Amino acid sequence: MEFFCYHRDRPGSMALRHELLEEHWSYMDRYAKEMIARGPTLVDDETCTGSVHILDLPDPAAARAFAFDEPGYQAGVYRDVLLRRWHNALGRTMWDFPGGPEDGDRYLVLGLGRGPAVDLAVPSDRAELIAYGPLMSDDDTTWVGTAALLRAPDAATARAVLTPDGYADIEVHNWQFGGRS
Repeated sequence: MEFFCYHRDRPGSMALRHELLEEHWSYMDRYAKEMIARGPTLVDDETCTGSVHILDLPDPAAARAFAFDEPGYQAGVYRDVLLRRWHNALGRTMWDFPGGPEDGDRYLVLGLGRGPAVDLAVPSDRAELIAYGPLMSDDDTTWVGTAALLRAPDAATARAVLTPDGYADIEVHNWQFGGRS
């Protein structure tokens, strides 16, 4: 079962985040085989706003344990956590993305659904997609949105990967490939 997990930073928690960085990476190392994608969202090259992890885990209980046992969460780095079932529509990990980890600007585009499901099919121009798939309810029966990681020249182009009228809100965050530096 695949899960999308987005820990959003609590304002003013950057120093604590840095203090816990090695604990965070050590924790994530335990999930290396399960990772589909990972990395921080940013305001600029230095200031984190959150942390994205997409994983393949055995069940919802394992996903909740992953999200809420994370050292930064336990210490109060994050203000909230979005944890949803997710489907890997590309069938690959971020490490399989042919564009590599550093070439160009990258974004998390998060569409929070309303009404009937949209964007279930992978966009025809998939060359810039790093990860893409629908967000689902806990029981995997109801579409609740879409999450995409992609390379794009700017935030407006990234936003256009989703159908604007199909969502209650679309968030666009700067994102970068995660892992040990």
